[in-house]
Amino acid sequence: MNSMYPKAGRVILHVDMNSFYASVEMAYDPTLKGKPIAIAGNPEERRGIIVTCSYEARRFGVKTTMPLWEAKKLCPQLIILRPNFERYRAASIGMFEVLNHYSDLVEPVSIDEGYMDITASDQFGTPIEVASIIQNRIKEQLDLPCSIGIAPNKFLAKMASDMKKPLGITILRKRDVPSKLWPLPVKEMHGVGQKTSEKLESMRIYTIGDLAKADTFMIKSSLGINGERLKDRANGIDSRPVDPEAAEEFKSIGNSTTLPRDMSKQKELFEVLNQLAFKVSTRLKRKKVYATGISVMIRYKNRHTITRSKKIGFAIQSVEEIYNQAQHLFMKHWSGDAVRLLGITGTDLVEKGQAVKQLDLFHYEEDAKKEPLYQTIESLRKKYGQSIVDQAASLESIQKKKANIGTSTSFNKDFLQRLKKEKE
Repeated sequence: MNSMYPKAGRVILHVDMNSFYASVEMAYDPTLKGKPIAIAGNPEERRGIIVTCSYEARRFGVKTTMPLWEAKKLCPQLIILRPNFERYRAASIGMFEVLNHYSDLVEPVSIDEGYMDITASDQFGTPIEVASIIQNRIKEQLDLPCSIGIAPNKFLAKMASDMKKPLGITILRKRDVPSKLWPLPVKEMHGVGQKTSEKLESMRIYTIGDLAKADTFMIKSSLGINGERLKDRANGIDSRPVDPEAAEEFKSIGNSTTLPRDMSKQKELFEVLNQLAFKVSTRLKRKKVYATGISVMIRYKNRHTITRSKKIGFAIQSVEEIYNQAQHLFMKHWSGDAVRLLGITGTDLVEKGQAVKQLDLFHYEEDAKKEPLYQTIESLRKKYGQSIVDQAASLESIQKKKANIGTSTSFNKDFLQRLKKEKE
């Protein structure tokens, strides 16, 4: 299997969900499958704009950003739906959990697409086998289609994923660039917007091949450092690593655990949730961030998995707050059947200085009790420096970790361990 992976270099996947919002709606309501549907901000307004649409709608000429009246004229039977962002957020979390199963290096770039570095994932098969497994798993687990590009770098992987939609898998090697990329119009190149394409065309650069062969000084003088970068991309050159921390707004901290036995007793499940809340809280504190959203994953005895999330009106970090939010979400969506796996994820993280807590009566009363403690902490910081208390909190977290408190693991590690057990 190692022979299918480069000795020097990387194997990058770009996973791009197909018609994401519309696909999520069809997964949620199967009666919509096969029908032309569109997501629009305000269906009642003739001036509304199409946010996205299904492939069935696209066959009639309906496109993203098209005015609603024009879309209905092209497709009178078009079904218009309002966007449900909580539903899309939950589906996105589920999708990225699948990706994290196969690599620790996953970089979200938007709610419906991300890069993966699978160079060290050869235990799951060849690159195309890994891509196929991921595509099938997302389809089976979430009922959502995706296209995947396989390449030695991020740019080529992104270009490859656009070549076959829906449900395509495309390999794009550097040696394929002259034959597959260079004939394409420069405006179809990832990273080239309308204004940039107009500038390039004014320099008689009409194709990606023209850009690849263009004079570097001329490109740089017109587009600056971005021009030189685009020329490199046109030649298949891109050294950017897959960075899980690159997209701050999509960072999340989560923990899950496969239960020692299938559980259906509420009290036992609450105890597991509390252990998970402790682990998530510890990691949030260690990274000095707060969560403004919570996601709960439930896998049942029959392996059916659901992920549900909610936005919170304030930033949270404590075990109690995380547990309360997760417990409420769990009880709202738990079917009562035996549970095989539980997970909690803190989402939409914010830095310590950005966290603003909205104090209701309960929080005000609790915080008032802690005010003398806060004053003492502030005095210590003034005397010994801002990091004095943070260092103590981090040390406590490390000590607890060494003591192996709780049975949960991170989402990434848990997924990998479970897959290995299933393969044995």
